[in-house]
Amino acid sequence: MAQVEKIFKQNFLEYASYVIKDRAIADLEDGFKPVQRRIMHSLFEMDDGKFHKVANVVGWTMRYHPHGDSSIYEALVNLANFDLLIERQGNFGNSLTGDRAAASRYIECRVLPFAKRVLYNPELTTYIDSYDGRNKEPVVFLSKLPLVIIQGVTGIAVGMATNIFPHNVDEVMTAMKKELQGEDFILYPDFPCGGYVDVSDYDDGKGSIIVRAKLDTSDSKRIVITELPYGITSERLITTIDDAAKKGKLKVASINDYTAENVNIEVNLSRGTYSEDVVKLLYAYTECERKISCNSLVIKDNIPTIMGVSEIVKYHAHHLIDVLKAELELEKSKLEDRLHLRTLERIFVEERIYKKIEQKKSAQAVVSAVLTGFKPFKDQLFRDINEDDVDRLLKIPIRRISLFDIEKNRNEIDVINENIKEINKKLDHLVDYAISYLDELKTMIGKDKLKRKTIINNFEVVKEKEVAQRDKDLKYDSSTGYLGYTIKTGDTVLSISIFDRVLIIMKDGSYRFLVNPEKEYIGKGLLYINYGDKETLDNVIFSLIFRQNTYKYLFIKRFNIKSGQLNKVYSLLPDENEYKVTKLTTYENAEIRVIYKPKPGLRIKEESFYLSDFLVKGHKSKGVRLTVKEVSSLRMREVKQVVSEDKTLFD
Repeated sequence: MAQVEKIFKQNFLEYASYVIKDRAIADLEDGFKPVQRRIMHSLFEMDDGKFHKVANVVGWTMRYHPHGDSSIYEALVNLANFDLLIERQGNFGNSLTGDRAAASRYIECRVLPFAKRVLYNPELTTYIDSYDGRNKEPVVFLSKLPLVIIQGVTGIAVGMATNIFPHNVDEVMTAMKKELQGEDFILYPDFPCGGYVDVSDYDDGKGSIIVRAKLDTSDSKRIVITELPYGITSERLITTIDDAAKKGKLKVASINDYTAENVNIEVNLSRGTYSEDVVKLLYAYTECERKISCNSLVIKDNIPTIMGVSEIVKYHAHHLIDVLKAELELEKSKLEDRLHLRTLERIFVEERIYKKIEQKKSAQAVVSAVLTGFKPFKDQLFRDINEDDVDRLLKIPIRRISLFDIEKNRNEIDVINENIKEINKKLDHLVDYAISYLDELKTMIGKDKLKRKTIINNFEVVKEKEVAQRDKDLKYDSSTGYLGYTIKTGDTVLSISIFDRVLIIMKDGSYRFLVNPEKEYIGKGLLYINYGDKETLDNVIFSLIFRQNTYKYLFIKRFNIKSGQLNKVYSLLPDENEYKVTKLTTYENAEIRVIYKPKPGLRIKEESFYLSDFLVKGHKSKGVRLTVKEVSSLRMREVKQVVSEDKTLFD
């Protein structure tokens, strides 16, 4: 059993680790999940400037991705639809309407030059064997931008999930520049669908946001939805509006969807309903407004790590410096190799060193002769000559030697030296070079893609209860004991909404809470009914006078009812069998006049009490004795005018 448990734990941990690192969570370095990285790697390998069938790209990617083609196809379509790294041709679906892309054999794509500039550098990228060992794939791309927050990412793994919102690429690059310059910055999400966003609780990518649709209410009888909240399609939004209308929450005559390249959903209102009255209802009852939580979880140094958006930008700002430095040093190394070779060629031809090898009988003697011939010119060389250099010189054709243009060679050396000088200048001023590099990337993207689409705004969340209309007449039929808004008989006792809690107190001293009672039997003898929300109950003080069955003494208790479980019956009396309710009121203060039952020797025949003389306690209190004599009758007169209306139904 212990062995089975050990195997189970080991396999589970391996599976969880695989899902987290190799499927669901994006890497901080390049912002890609493995399938996305393999797609981009395939597009770089296939790139010839022409469009490729998506089916071909999917097939190529399957050499690296050990899962089905459908996951590759979906990931490629999503990447292409973000319109930053991949250029599309054909029907790639519509994210606004939710329409799917055409089959992979009918659509085409190619990698954009911007993607190559940001991601592609095979000489610096680390490669590993693919899953079958036949090919090489990158561990991560050395991305010059934090694509993980530019494109956004969602993923669910074992025991963890990530949800990073997309951000405006121009604002991200500006934030990187500010970080390099030692300035403060702040970033907020920007969604391709536009709309409004409230970032009050965004907390640098670790909190939540509220997104709203953009509504045109210029026509009082019609509302046009022109932009969608993030994560919602026009079809889904219309469904929520239609559901709300069917439940009576909205009064809508018709809904027309004209969405194509831009959102255009026309909501025609019913007669007597106007757009300014419906806007809050749309935000409350439909997905025109929604709250979304975010969690910026990424793979950093092979470990799942939660990082704030600003932390990710700061990391990539300094990572950009490292990548640019590595590229410059690589380019400088190549130029130095060219410079060394061109200098060797010039000296080899100009000083006729090739003549010294004509009489040599062995390869070693030839090499030795060349090395000896270069000794007088050692101070002109960029570095010491080695046998590999000699081998390259010996491979120069005789025709090229005879036609060697020394002036052209010198000019080429001057150009190389100038380029090396320029690289050294950039290496000495890496921050300035990085900033200019970011400006160049902005130019490649184009002004249209740099514009912010989502408007940042602060707005209060519209809660359903706050805008719910109390348009249901709650009736009570005292003859049958039924309470509800669907019964036809009885008297209207309250107007409620579908969210209202109702407090009822019965003549037997019991009380309970109900929500939106359609038709419910509560029994005969309703004493009190009112809204059961906290705001109402906090302003109500109940005064209950009850009588002992045996001795006919009166008791009184004053109390609040704060809350209670729905449909659970509570009792206000110490014992339902020994006591009986005489009077229930919500007066803040009143005079209670009792007339005692005539008896021999009774000198005080009546007496007055005041509610204000008794303490307000909890509803479970047993109360205090009001009289020690049997009461014949009781009258109550309010002492002062109170704001709240007395809801007493029984006297």
